[in-house]
Amino acid sequence: MGNIFSVSFSTNDITGCCCDCAASRANYICKLEENQVTLRTELQKLRELRNDVSRKVDVAERQQMKRLDQVQGWLSRVEAMETEVIQLIGDGAETIGEKRSCGSCCPKHYISSYKLGKKIVRKIQHVVTLMADGRFEEVADSVPPAPVEALPSGSTVGLESAFKEIWRCIGEENVGIIGLYGLGGVGKTTLLIQINNHFLTTSHDFDVVIWAVVSRTLNVDEIQNEIWEKVGFCDDKWKSKSRHVEAKDVWKALSKKRFVILLDDMWEQMDLLELGIPPPDQQNKSKLILTTRSQDLCCQMGAHKKIQVKSLAWKDAWDLFQKYVGEDTLNSDPEISELAEMVAKECCGLPLALITIGRAMASKATPQDWRHAIRVLQTSASKFPEAVTISKERLIYHWICEGFLDEFDDMIEVKNQGLSIINTLLHACLLDETSNTCSVKLHDVVRDMALWITGEMGEMKGKFLVQTSAGLTQAPEFVKWRMAERISLVANRIEKLTGSPTCPNLSTLLLDLNSDLHMISTGFFQFMPNLRVLSLSDTKIDVLPSDIFNLVSLQYLDLSGTEIKKLPVEMRNLVKLKSLKLFRTFKLCSIPGGLISSLSMLQMVNIYRCGFYESDGT
Repeated sequence: MGNIFSVSFSTNDITGCCCDCAASRANYICKLEENQVTLRTELQKLRELRNDVSRKVDVAERQQMKRLDQVQGWLSRVEAMETEVIQLIGDGAETIGEKRSCGSCCPKHYISSYKLGKKIVRKIQHVVTLMADGRFEEVADSVPPAPVEALPSGSTVGLESAFKEIWRCIGEENVGIIGLYGLGGVGKTTLLIQINNHFLTTSHDFDVVIWAVVSRTLNVDEIQNEIWEKVGFCDDKWKSKSRHVEAKDVWKALSKKRFVILLDDMWEQMDLLELGIPPPDQQNKSKLILTTRSQDLCCQMGAHKKIQVKSLAWKDAWDLFQKYVGEDTLNSDPEISELAEMVAKECCGLPLALITIGRAMASKATPQDWRHAIRVLQTSASKFPEAVTISKERLIYHWICEGFLDEFDDMIEVKNQGLSIINTLLHACLLDETSNTCSVKLHDVVRDMALWITGEMGEMKGKFLVQTSAGLTQAPEFVKWRMAERISLVANRIEKLTGSPTCPNLSTLLLDLNSDLHMISTGFFQFMPNLRVLSLSDTKIDVLPSDIFNLVSLQYLDLSGTEIKKLPVEMRNLVKLKSLKLFRTFKLCSIPGGLISSLSMLQMVNIYRCGFYESDGT
């Protein structure tokens, strides 16, 4: 016999269940309009959340981060949901319209309203769930940098053969370190950038190419950061580590890779192990390429191959110069074309010089403009130390006293002409802006270019003696002074000047910032008949030698910041003096009566923070 079982149902249970089901279905119909409003509201909330998330993603991506896959997936689902909801809301509006026109007793309308109402309720639930899924703590993550990153590149005219030689060396197994050396502005950095960018378009076996600028002031931490950004993540945690620990991390990361490191603008020997760089060799097959101005430094760094980057040949140099000057300017006056060729030759194939001066001259349509700007560059700013700010006013008064500016009856016009030249040089990037609008400074490479042109070339050779910030404790040999027209020994440690150098052509002598200079012997200025500019500012000079007052050609005298106690009456002999600077002469206590008024050519006297008193109503 089979098993016998019985099932019993409560009448109340069956009735309740049927009632609930009927009520639910009735709600789909009765609350159709209300639920449709709710769906619209929830859709608007979803849109607002989507906008917030998208905005966070945009901010993160601007910081070179990558949106998370789950965020992208959610945004795609929101887009699809928005389309579905808009369609459903449209269907609801149509159904509600039919309901109002036909009445709710129509069986056909009852069924369609029920189905639509059910869809809307479910869609509301889906929208709410989708909103809950969109509450992201993070929307993006840091991404590893590309193995090679493109760098902005300039003109490579005339560098093709050097590039081919470097690229050939990269392919040689026995060459791990390559040193590129040559004059400042000759194109070493341009070549290195070209090498970097070539890795982007050429198949190779290297895992990563790393670019770092070393510069004159070596900063090991910055170089380590540049490397770590390519092989790890340079976050605050990394930066808080000691240099030794950072070097270990860099070493571990690079030891697992076949790398190329490009170090630009090296000035001194650098310990690769201190940085954490495994020395490239035949075992790791990695490469290190450096640029420097010194062949000796290439040897000190253990370069397996040393390549000199030479100046451009004349044809390439002339083509490059014409490119930046422009045909319109070159053809604007017959004399300009001839002058342009002369200037290009003076640049001796230095691409930076050719490009920089070419840009500066591009807007100059008269020969006079050309002569002014080039003459100013070659003969003035280069006499100041690198990175030292130069007062615009001081520069202009130098030019006035050296005869560089045109003669004007009105001093304001002369100053305006000087400011115009300064602005031209600023716009051409020959001079750099400083935080002080009254000052400028000369870019180091442009300064080196100017010194090279004026110090080693043709007719200019020997006419400039510039040894600024060179650590001198005594003046250079006087034999170097004989041919000089301009001498700058600014910012050294010279203590005294003795003897009588013969300088028949000397027009400018700058001795500023020799803070130990306390004595200049009588007779030192005896054989400088054409001296026009003399600057002794910020020295410890307290007495002027008597022969200084025989400098009848002197037009500019700067005694600012000296320890001068009185001005001798013999200063009246300086009949051509136009500018006298006594700024910060705190110990100056006496100026002879009538001295200042006797200097009839004087145009500017600076006595700000001067300690003198007027003895006889001067």
